[in-house]
Amino acid sequence: MKHLIIGAAVAATVATGATAQEVTLGRFFGACEDAGTDTKASVGEACIIQSIINAADAELDGITVTTLPTDWGNYYDQIKAAYAGGTPPDVHVMHRHRVPEFAGLGAIADISGDLEAAGIDPSDWSENALAAVSYEGGIYGVPMDFHANLWHVNMDLMAAAGLVEDGKPVLPTSPEELLQHAQMVKDATGQDYLAADFAQFPIGVRLVLALMWQQNANIFDGDTATINNDAAANAVTAMTQLFDAGLANPQLNYADSQQAFLNGEAAILVNGTWVVDFYTAEAAKEEVALDNYYVADFPTLFDTGATWADSHMWAIPASLDGDQRAAAMKVLAFINDHNIDWARTGHMAVRTSVLESAEYAGLPHRDEYTGTAAIARDTPPSERYGAIQDVLNRELQAIWLTGKDVTAALADAEAEVQDLLDR
Repeated sequence: MKHLIIGAAVAATVATGATAQEVTLGRFFGACEDAGTDTKASVGEACIIQSIINAADAELDGITVTTLPTDWGNYYDQIKAAYAGGTPPDVHVMHRHRVPEFAGLGAIADISGDLEAAGIDPSDWSENALAAVSYEGGIYGVPMDFHANLWHVNMDLMAAAGLVEDGKPVLPTSPEELLQHAQMVKDATGQDYLAADFAQFPIGVRLVLALMWQQNANIFDGDTATINNDAAANAVTAMTQLFDAGLANPQLNYADSQQAFLNGEAAILVNGTWVVDFYTAEAAKEEVALDNYYVADFPTLFDTGATWADSHMWAIPASLDGDQRAAAMKVLAFINDHNIDWARTGHMAVRTSVLESAEYAGLPHRDEYTGTAAIARDTPPSERYGAIQDVLNRELQAIWLTGKDVTAALADAEAEVQDLLDR
């Protein structure tokens, strides 16, 4: 699904005989071998980011940019191994939630003093974007987007169930209404109401987190885990009621849940902003069952609007210096300059000048999820974020895949997360 390069910087010789500065680049987002350099024509996350990287390689004088893919699921394990071995990529992507861990260890560079020389204007970043790359007074990366969970909607299935009004889907406003709508879709179409990756990556975790935040709760408060409580149980039950009634399939992984939606086998797919461009292109194909595609903000089932969100950013190692650091910063500036191109994926832009542009406003489906930025949430910053997420994913999957008692699973999760917070 997503890929990375890990390598050391080496000198490269160009046809003129001059020595070009090679910048190695680590990324996920998936493989795309035929992206080309047209940043306006590529489709989907993998090809859009690779077209931007290819364009940087072609257009930056005296710099070559090298990428090499590997598996997304092991990205952070491999990036840590590269740092430990002294061979991190010169530029690499990471998530906002990983900043405390990498910056706290001194692995990534504070680039606040490098931005002006590279031609990067942080005053053009939104307030939230600047906050996403900031840590203890420093700036540790160049933000690239905000991404969040959305509800991707098959409008034909919803219309068959009587759940479309004024051209918009009618979404539930409570767990009870969620179950009612799901049954209406099943009765009218024979298809599931909701699909998501409940069996592989932590999409299910993000869904449950959103429903906890909607109850003004979180999984930890300071150094105290707060998982075994009514808010978490309510969030989990909102999902398990669908599984128990045969209205959603908890055994779908990421690829299978996506394919079920494209095949017209689910009215709703819970997935992120990163697939809007891809699903738009798929829906236009005659052979794809999904025809009438809509993108909606995550609905509010409890008291307060909330959906899981994060941010992608680009960082450089703290050990990088001299000409190599300057070259890496030029690559970051190039990516920053192409923020509108990256936003074509469906992600929310981070530059104010892009957000206010007509080109951004004209992107497909953009006006359908304008409320997402206002309800975007995440857990508090933690150096243990990755491990905490893994615990939650394992215990939630135990609930809906093996029938583990909800209270027991939440108690076990709370104990493990508390242990992580105490370290």
